[in-house]
Amino acid sequence: MFKVKFLNCQIDISKRVFEPRRETEFWVGRVIKDILNSKFQILNSEILDIFAGSGCIGIAILKNIKNAKVDFTDIAKEAIEQIKINLKLNKIPGNRYKVYQSNLFEKIKNKQYDFIFANPPYVALDRIAEVQKEVLEKDPCLALFAGKDGLDIIKKFLPQAKKHLKPGGRIFMEFDAKQKPTIEELLKKLKFKYRFHKDQFQKIRWLKAGLN
Repeated sequence: MFKVKFLNCQIDISKRVFEPRRETEFWVGRVIKDILNSKFQILNSEILDIFAGSGCIGIAILKNIKNAKVDFTDIAKEAIEQIKINLKLNKIPGNRYKVYQSNLFEKIKNKQYDFIFANPPYVALDRIAEVQKEVLEKDPCLALFAGKDGLDIIKKFLPQAKKHLKPGGRIFMEFDAKQKPTIEELLKKLKFKYRFHKDQFQKIRWLKAGLN
Protein backbone atom coordinates (compact mmCIF):
# COMPACT_ATOMS: atom_id res chain seq x y z
CA MET A 1 0.00 0.00 0.00
CA PHE A 2 1.55 3.31 -1.10
CA LYS A 3 -0.10 6.31 0.57
CA VAL A 4 0.21 10.09 0.28
CA LYS A 5 -1.40 12.89 2.27
CA PHE A 6 -3.96 15.17 0.66
CA LEU A 7 -5.30 17.87 2.95
CA ASN A 8 -6.32 15.90 6.08
CA CYS A 9 -6.83 12.61 4.21
CA GLN A 10 -4.74 9.49 3.61
CA ILE A 11 -4.79 8.58 -0.08
CA ASP A 12 -3.68 5.17 -1.31
CA ILE A 13 -2.35 5.16 -4.90
CA SER A 14 -1.25 1.53 -5.16
CA LYS A 15 -3.55 0.87 -8.16
CA ARG A 16 -1.27 3.17 -10.20
CA VAL A 17 -3.74 6.01 -10.49
CA PHE A 18 -2.72 9.63 -10.95
CA GLU A 19 -0.76 10.77 -7.90
CA PRO A 20 -2.34 13.83 -6.22
CA ARG A 21 -0.34 17.01 -6.84
CA ARG A 22 0.44 19.80 -4.38
CA GLU A 23 -1.06 22.35 -6.79
CA THR A 24 -4.34 20.42 -6.72
CA GLU A 25 -4.24 20.18 -2.94
CA PHE A 26 -3.74 23.96 -2.77
CA TRP A 27 -6.73 24.97 -4.88
CA VAL A 28 -9.08 22.30 -3.50
CA GLY A 29 -8.22 23.48 0.02
CA ARG A 30 -8.99 27.07 -1.02
CA VAL A 31 -12.34 26.11 -2.54
CA ILE A 32 -13.39 24.05 0.49
CA LYS A 33 -12.54 27.00 2.74
CA ASP A 34 -14.47 29.39 0.47
CA ILE A 35 -17.53 27.10 0.45
CA LEU A 36 -17.48 26.82 4.25
CA ASN A 37 -17.10 30.60 4.63
CA SER A 38 -19.59 31.60 1.95
CA LYS A 39 -23.31 32.15 1.73
CA PHE A 40 -23.68 28.99 -0.36
CA GLN A 41 -26.32 26.64 0.96
CA ILE A 42 -23.97 23.79 1.84
CA LEU A 43 -26.35 21.65 3.86
CA ASN A 44 -26.79 18.42 1.91
CA SER A 45 -24.90 19.84 -1.07
CA GLU A 46 -24.63 17.44 -3.98
CA ILE A 47 -21.12 17.42 -5.38
CA LEU A 48 -19.43 15.67 -8.30
CA ASP A 49 -15.76 14.66 -8.40
CA ILE A 50 -15.29 13.88 -12.10
CA PHE A 51 -12.04 12.41 -13.53
CA ALA A 52 -11.69 11.38 -9.89
CA GLY A 53 -8.59 9.17 -10.14
CA SER A 54 -7.68 8.34 -6.54
CA GLY A 55 -10.79 10.13 -5.29
CA CYS A 56 -8.65 12.59 -3.30
CA ILE A 57 -10.74 15.67 -4.15
CA GLY A 58 -14.13 14.16 -3.29
CA ILE A 59 -12.79 12.48 -0.15
CA ALA A 60 -11.30 15.78 1.09
CA ILE A 61 -14.72 17.38 0.52
CA LEU A 62 -16.50 14.62 2.44
CA LYS A 63 -14.04 14.92 5.33
CA ASN A 64 -14.32 18.71 5.53
CA ILE A 65 -17.85 19.67 4.47
CA LYS A 66 -20.34 18.15 6.87
CA ASN A 67 -23.46 16.63 5.30
CA ALA A 68 -22.15 17.00 1.73
CA LYS A 69 -22.76 14.07 -0.61
CA VAL A 70 -20.33 13.23 -3.40
CA ASP A 71 -20.60 11.26 -6.63
CA PHE A 72 -17.28 10.01 -7.98
CA THR A 73 -16.79 9.20 -11.67
CA ASP A 74 -13.83 7.95 -13.66
CA ILE A 75 -13.48 6.06 -16.91
CA ALA A 76 -10.79 3.68 -15.60
CA LYS A 77 -11.59 0.46 -13.74
CA GLU A 78 -8.41 0.85 -11.65
CA ALA A 79 -9.52 4.30 -10.53
CA ILE A 80 -12.93 2.97 -9.44
CA GLU A 81 -11.21 0.29 -7.34
CA GLN A 82 -8.85 2.89 -5.88
CA ILE A 83 -11.64 5.30 -4.96
CA LYS A 84 -13.46 2.54 -3.06
CA ILE A 85 -10.26 1.65 -1.19
CA ASN A 86 -9.72 5.29 -0.22
CA LEU A 87 -13.30 5.83 0.93
CA LYS A 88 -12.89 2.90 3.34
CA LEU A 89 -9.41 4.06 4.37
CA ASN A 90 -10.83 7.45 5.35
CA LYS A 91 -13.89 5.90 7.07
CA ILE A 92 -16.48 7.71 4.90
CA PRO A 93 -20.03 6.43 5.60
CA GLY A 94 -21.57 4.63 2.63
CA ASN A 95 -24.69 6.82 2.59
CA ARG A 96 -22.64 9.89 1.66
CA TYR A 97 -21.28 8.82 -1.73
CA LYS A 98 -21.80 6.88 -4.97
CA VAL A 99 -19.09 5.68 -7.35
CA TYR A 100 -19.64 5.32 -11.10
CA GLN A 101 -17.35 4.00 -13.84
CA SER A 102 -18.34 6.48 -16.50
CA ASN A 103 -17.05 8.26 -19.56
CA LEU A 104 -17.81 11.88 -18.60
CA PHE A 105 -21.53 12.11 -17.67
CA GLU A 106 -22.62 8.90 -19.41
CA LYS A 107 -23.78 7.10 -16.22
CA ILE A 108 -25.17 10.21 -14.50
CA LYS A 109 -27.16 11.69 -17.39
CA ASN A 110 -30.07 12.96 -15.31
CA LYS A 111 -28.15 14.26 -12.29
CA GLN A 112 -27.42 17.88 -11.40
CA TYR A 113 -24.97 19.21 -8.84
CA ASP A 114 -24.30 22.21 -6.62
CA PHE A 115 -20.56 21.90 -7.26
CA ILE A 116 -18.56 20.03 -9.89
CA PHE A 117 -14.85 19.52 -9.19
CA ALA A 118 -12.76 18.53 -12.22
CA ASN A 119 -9.09 17.72 -12.64
CA PRO A 120 -9.20 16.38 -16.21
CA PRO A 121 -6.30 15.05 -18.27
CA TYR A 122 -4.82 18.21 -19.79
CA VAL A 123 -1.17 17.58 -20.72
CA ALA A 124 -0.54 18.39 -24.39
CA LEU A 125 1.17 15.71 -26.46
CA ASP A 126 3.07 18.61 -28.05
CA ARG A 127 4.71 19.18 -24.65
CA ILE A 128 5.54 15.59 -23.74
CA ALA A 129 9.28 16.47 -23.68
CA GLU A 130 8.61 18.81 -20.74
CA VAL A 131 6.99 16.09 -18.61
CA GLN A 132 9.32 14.63 -15.99
CA LYS A 133 10.43 11.08 -16.73
CA GLU A 134 9.32 10.03 -13.22
CA VAL A 135 5.77 11.26 -13.94
CA LEU A 136 5.62 9.37 -17.25
CA GLU A 137 6.75 6.19 -15.48
CA LYS A 138 4.41 6.50 -12.46
CA ASP A 139 1.19 8.04 -13.75
CA PRO A 140 -1.17 6.44 -16.29
CA CYS A 141 -1.16 8.14 -19.70
CA LEU A 142 -4.98 8.13 -19.67
CA ALA A 143 -4.87 10.53 -16.69
CA LEU A 144 -2.26 12.82 -18.24
CA PHE A 145 -2.67 13.38 -21.97
CA ALA A 146 -5.58 14.85 -23.91
CA GLY A 147 -4.59 15.31 -27.52
CA LYS A 148 -2.15 17.57 -29.32
CA ASP A 149 -2.96 20.70 -27.27
CA GLY A 150 -4.17 18.91 -24.13
CA LEU A 151 -7.70 20.27 -24.54
CA ASP A 152 -9.57 17.32 -26.07
CA ILE A 153 -11.26 16.32 -22.80
CA ILE A 154 -11.91 19.87 -21.55
CA LYS A 155 -13.64 20.74 -24.85
CA LYS A 156 -16.04 17.83 -24.28
CA PHE A 157 -16.42 18.34 -20.54
CA LEU A 158 -17.42 22.02 -20.30
CA PRO A 159 -20.42 21.94 -22.70
CA GLN A 160 -21.74 18.80 -20.98
CA ALA A 161 -21.08 20.10 -17.46
CA LYS A 162 -23.32 23.07 -18.18
CA LYS A 163 -26.36 20.75 -18.26
CA HIS A 164 -25.43 19.15 -14.94
CA LEU A 165 -25.30 22.29 -12.79
CA LYS A 166 -28.14 23.19 -10.46
CA PRO A 167 -29.24 26.86 -10.49
CA GLY A 168 -26.45 28.78 -8.79
CA GLY A 169 -24.09 25.80 -9.17
CA ARG A 170 -20.36 26.14 -9.74
CA ILE A 171 -17.62 24.29 -11.62
CA PHE A 172 -14.04 24.24 -10.33
CA MET A 173 -11.52 22.97 -12.88
CA GLU A 174 -7.74 22.58 -13.07
CA PHE A 175 -5.80 23.17 -16.31
CA ASP A 176 -2.47 24.31 -17.77
CA ALA A 177 -1.84 28.08 -17.73
CA LYS A 178 -0.96 28.00 -21.46
CA GLN A 179 -4.49 26.80 -22.21
CA LYS A 180 -6.15 29.85 -20.64
CA PRO A 181 -6.90 31.77 -23.91
CA THR A 182 -8.64 28.80 -25.55
CA ILE A 183 -10.54 27.89 -22.38
CA GLU A 184 -11.64 31.51 -21.93
CA GLU A 185 -12.95 31.58 -25.50
CA LEU A 186 -14.92 28.37 -24.83
CA LEU A 187 -16.35 29.71 -21.54
CA LYS A 188 -17.55 32.87 -23.30
CA LYS A 189 -19.13 30.84 -26.10
CA LEU A 190 -20.97 28.71 -23.52
CA LYS A 191 -22.10 31.88 -21.70
CA PHE A 192 -20.41 30.99 -18.41
CA LYS A 193 -19.49 33.60 -15.84
CA TYR A 194 -15.98 32.72 -14.73
CA ARG A 195 -12.82 33.69 -12.93
CA PHE A 196 -9.28 32.33 -13.26
CA HIS A 197 -7.14 31.72 -10.19
CA LYS A 198 -3.44 31.13 -9.44
CA ASP A 199 -1.81 28.27 -7.55
CA GLN A 200 0.76 28.62 -4.75
CA PHE A 201 3.48 29.18 -7.38
CA GLN A 202 1.60 32.15 -8.87
CA LYS A 203 0.71 30.26 -12.05
CA ILE A 204 -2.82 30.37 -13.47
CA ARG A 205 -3.98 26.88 -12.50
CA TRP A 206 -7.75 26.66 -11.93
CA LEU A 207 -11.04 28.35 -12.64
CA LYS A 208 -14.43 28.86 -11.09
CA ALA A 209 -17.40 29.04 -13.46
CA GLY A 210 -21.18 29.21 -13.23
CA LEU A 211 -24.18 30.29 -15.26
CA ASN A 212 -25.32 33.07 -12.93
